[in-house]
Amino acid sequence: MNISETDRSRAEAPAASWAITGGEVLRAVASGPEGLTEGESESRLARDGRNELPTPPEPSVFKRLLAHYADVLIYILIVAAVLKAIRGDWVDFTVIAVVIVATGLIGFIQEGRAASALAGLRKMQSLSAQVRRDGTWGVVDSATIVVGDVVRVRSGDRVPADVRLLTSGRLQIDESALTGESVAADKSDEIVAADAGIGDRTSMLFSGTIVTAGNGEGVVVATGRDTEIGRISVLVSEQDQMDTPLARQLAHLGKQLSILIGVLAVVMLLIGWFVHGLDVDELISAAIGFAVAAVPEGLPALVTITLALGVQQMAKRHAITRKMEAVETLGSTTTICSDKTGTLTQNEMTARTVVTAVSTYTVEGTGYDPVGRVVNSDGQTADLAVHPDLSDLVLAAGLTNDAHVEQTEDRWRVVGVPTEGALDVLAAKAGAATGAVTRVGAVPFESTHKFAATLDELPTGSTPDGVTRFVHVVGAPDRLLDRADTERSADGGTAPLNRAAWEERIDALSAKGLRVLAAATRPADGVDNIVLGDLDGGLTFLGIIGIVDPPRPEATAAIAEAHAAGIRVKMITGDHRGTATAIARELGIAPAEGEVLALTGADLQAMDDDELRRVVRDVDVYARTSPEHKLRIVRALQSHGEVVAMTGDGVNDAPSITLADVGVAMGIKGTEATKEAADIVLADDNFATIEGAVEEGRRIYDNIRKSVVFLLPTNGAQALVIIAAVLAGIALPLSPVQILWINLVTALTLSLTLAREPAEPGIMRRMPRSATEQVLSSRAIAVVLTASVVIGVATFVVYLLERDRTGDYAVAQTSAVLMLALGQLAFLLNCRLLNGSAFTVRVLTGNRNLWISAGLLMALQIMFTYAPFMNDWFDSTPIGFHSWALTAGLAVGVFVVMEGAKAVIRRIANRTPREQGALPAGNATHRA
Repeated sequence: MNISETDRSRAEAPAASWAITGGEVLRAVASGPEGLTEGESESRLARDGRNELPTPPEPSVFKRLLAHYADVLIYILIVAAVLKAIRGDWVDFTVIAVVIVATGLIGFIQEGRAASALAGLRKMQSLSAQVRRDGTWGVVDSATIVVGDVVRVRSGDRVPADVRLLTSGRLQIDESALTGESVAADKSDEIVAADAGIGDRTSMLFSGTIVTAGNGEGVVVATGRDTEIGRISVLVSEQDQMDTPLARQLAHLGKQLSILIGVLAVVMLLIGWFVHGLDVDELISAAIGFAVAAVPEGLPALVTITLALGVQQMAKRHAITRKMEAVETLGSTTTICSDKTGTLTQNEMTARTVVTAVSTYTVEGTGYDPVGRVVNSDGQTADLAVHPDLSDLVLAAGLTNDAHVEQTEDRWRVVGVPTEGALDVLAAKAGAATGAVTRVGAVPFESTHKFAATLDELPTGSTPDGVTRFVHVVGAPDRLLDRADTERSADGGTAPLNRAAWEERIDALSAKGLRVLAAATRPADGVDNIVLGDLDGGLTFLGIIGIVDPPRPEATAAIAEAHAAGIRVKMITGDHRGTATAIARELGIAPAEGEVLALTGADLQAMDDDELRRVVRDVDVYARTSPEHKLRIVRALQSHGEVVAMTGDGVNDAPSITLADVGVAMGIKGTEATKEAADIVLADDNFATIEGAVEEGRRIYDNIRKSVVFLLPTNGAQALVIIAAVLAGIALPLSPVQILWINLVTALTLSLTLAREPAEPGIMRRMPRSATEQVLSSRAIAVVLTASVVIGVATFVVYLLERDRTGDYAVAQTSAVLMLALGQLAFLLNCRLLNGSAFTVRVLTGNRNLWISAGLLMALQIMFTYAPFMNDWFDSTPIGFHSWALTAGLAVGVFVVMEGAKAVIRRIANRTPREQGALPAGNATHRA
């Protein structure tokens, strides 16, 4: 067909294609039943672009690398290096430069590649599609599809674009990745309300969803970024990555330290200039030495390595970390927002309850694994020979579906429609002899009549030829009740249908969040085939089956653990309110009794952001939500200072997973889009793994705080030594490169001991820490300051004594460096039991890395002291037994004095209300 320029200008789909007829949509997009011509499709392709999602700009490697040097403490070191270069001190310049480069490279290498949710979204698009052009069907590249194309889909196809159906035949679409619904959606070309949500737009097919049954034809109404998936891709790209709590706290600490360093450096320079009359070169050297001493350049590397070790530990617990900072962030989580389907539930439809006129039966086992029993009200296995009512029902359920389950390497899966798979598993668990039955005819399921029927030939001894025929029907309960006159009685005969009783039973199962199907039968001897008109009446109602996507068995325990740890769990799903509420009760998210406050997407749509913020923390169940709704919920929670973890497996979860403080995706059943958007991927799709990951995150944060408390006194002691030397007007006890040496060797040996410390007892019984809480509390600061003074005094004393004893400046400096190393080793023991006394054997046990680190430190220090090339690089020199004995004795004194100081600090703290989370092993922190 030829289309004028005027027609072409209005060849755009209406805003609600699902709410008007197919003919009206065709006219709106300037197309027809025969599709477009090749020329018109090429013209529209040139105008509108390819049916692909836009590729986001990737940051260059150089920009990613520079981001790891955006730290005020690194800037101070860079200034020191520049000053050294200006003065021509190339050895010192080289050492400082190596430290700067190494610090940034560690973070860059550990970070790996940046996540891109859009790459996963692009993988969901179909590669080819059947399109009608010039009146002829053909297969084309899906990227060349344009609005107005008429396309055809069948079972197994991936929908290539957003399509308005024109015709359909028993068409069912798996939209779980887009809507979160676990049951395949029935589709037809009938119009629906203009305000229908995505999951209720039954006349629409959405790009990237999968056809599970049937076939259909439709007209393309949206391509590329204008599709629902494209809209989600835009939402993903618009979400800004938020700084982690740890990053914010370390940035705050860095600013505080930089201000303190600047103030003290100015004071020191003024005293040196006006009091002691030091020349410019000496003042510059002293300023550089002080800056290098005061800057904890090992801190970024220490945090990075601690997080990297945590990544390894989490991998052992089946949590694959894509972004290292997420390890710690998960530990500070206050709220977990979780999708239902495939995350809290198994995404495997399961028959749970069977109700006949005689009894109610419970089906054991979950998912598609056909292991389990059907038990009666007494808890005994229901023998089909003893329970003819059950036998007839499960036989009908097994015969009227075309699905079957099969075992793969790691799990059972359904081949066919999930709901029918649940019926196949039910028949297998009950022991129904479906294999001996021959199907003679069938009426397939259609959304117009909502049931399927088969004409089956069963072996029997009651007829001369040994077989008899029955019609079996399974489908919507109301449709079967309309066509039934009788119901199966206890003796296997029939009785008049009690419709009111059945409607009560159906309502009872629906109230529990179960999807209810019914089964019916009638004799058909002498019948050779059936058509829809043969099923208008005369059926015997056999009973109903309650089907559900069951909760993961481990999820209930994990949610209870999360609650005990002070973490709220909220379910956000695209499923219906009743189903979501029932599953929430079963999981322990919602109370088992009483009314459950649940909001739907329509409720959220009616609320503005302020109204949502007022109620968001009180609501734990959200149903029929869209990706935009999930984003609003996450933002509303974050506005209260909540640290939000978002979990999910579908494309509809990708935007909110990107926005959340930490995004968690399912690794097995999760879509590529969700996994690419996530910070953490669960390799076992187990919600309980999140709880374990939270515990690991808390342990890592505790250890980072311990490490910071341990590391800072090294810098504090060195800075005090430099200041003392300037105030006294004597030569510097430590050179800048010697300071860098001791900072790095202690940070990369002794500090790693604390990085591997086991979790404190009761770590998951503490409330989440406040988002405003700093890495260093007032008690921790008191310990840091005391240790800085004690170690600094010991170092200055060693320097003065060895200088006076030997008259050798190099010996005095080398001994001072050794004192810093041994003093830090002693203080490490104090830090292992920071909240209690270290006068116990336990301080030497429980962490074998203590001895490894101590041995490595001593080996490096011996090399620093006696290796000629180290003597040249760091101006060190060999020292004798006297120096070793002096420093070792003072190190023991450091340990004893610090234990006394800790006891005093604890006693003072106990006289006032206990600080929340004052030290790494402290008690619960308050919620934000």
